[in-house]
Amino acid sequence: MSVRFVTKTMHAYLDYPVAIGLISLPVLLNLGQSNPFAFWLSFLTGFAALVLTILTDHQTGIIRVLPYSVHLAVDFAVGVVFLAAPFALGFTGLDFAYYVVNALAVLTVVSLAKPQEAVPQTA
Repeated sequence: MSVRFVTKTMHAYLDYPVAIGLISLPVLLNLGQSNPFAFWLSFLTGFAALVLTILTDHQTGIIRVLPYSVHLAVDFAVGVVFLAAPFALGFTGLDFAYYVVNALAVLTVVSLAKPQEAVPQTA
């Protein structure tokens, strides 16, 4: 039995709230106290996540031009950047915690993504 249970559909419905959170939480939490980039990294990543979601070929995509596998690869890269940023940029306090928690959440969701089954081709 696989522990990878996050389906493409589940992931699709998480994408918009996550993007909105990445955009709004820096304002609500007053991020950027230790480094202004702590504010802007989340804010701009949120807008990028919104565009990525709109362009992904899944249930909530609007212009479905990017494969879901590309979406997962970008999510993984964001998780790695979010994990490295607090250390590389000297974030402290809430700025540090925000990025470590978000990184772990993103990397967990990506690692628990259920593999996609091949769609049978019709002749």
